[in-house]
Amino acid sequence: MKKTTMMKSARRALLFLLFSFMFSPVGAQKFALIDMDYIFKNIPAYERANEQLSQVSKKWQAEVDALTTEAQTLYKNYQNEVVFLSQEQKKARQDAIMQKEKEASDLKRKYFGPEGELYKKRTALMTPIQDEVWNAVQDIADLRGYQLVLDRASDTGIIFGSPKIDISDEVLRKLGYSN
Repeated sequence: MKKTTMMKSARRALLFLLFSFMFSPVGAQKFALIDMDYIFKNIPAYERANEQLSQVSKKWQAEVDALTTEAQTLYKNYQNEVVFLSQEQKKARQDAIMQKEKEASDLKRKYFGPEGELYKKRTALMTPIQDEVWNAVQDIADLRGYQLVLDRASDTGIIFGSPKIDISDEVLRKLGYSN
């Protein structure tokens, strides 16, 4: 019985030391927050790139919509005239409709697919700006000794972050944008 009591005391002491060490200032981590939405909204080049992407996206969507409308019109005309058409004419019209639908689908994939033109344009326009922001954040983190920088704008589940540890304005200043 004495042995188990001594073992329990030893375990408690060991756990106490372990927790004391883990939460001591020696093991303290430095954290910072940034708000990427706020930072990007204050970078004019990012806003211009977003506007350019929006305009080109609308233009390309109009092209896809025009082909889709053509396919729908061909189909409606086919439905109205199907009783008057021969088998060869039916087949020809069906092929034309399917071809137009395929054109619309291919164009949509070309512009908006996972490796489409919009993706490529977004990458070309946004990556340099994002890299510049990331480098500024990394420089500040290295200078101040931050082990972790969290983005409060992302869906990370941050419920509260003290404004004292928000370095968003400092990032903007480092990039040459004052607020």
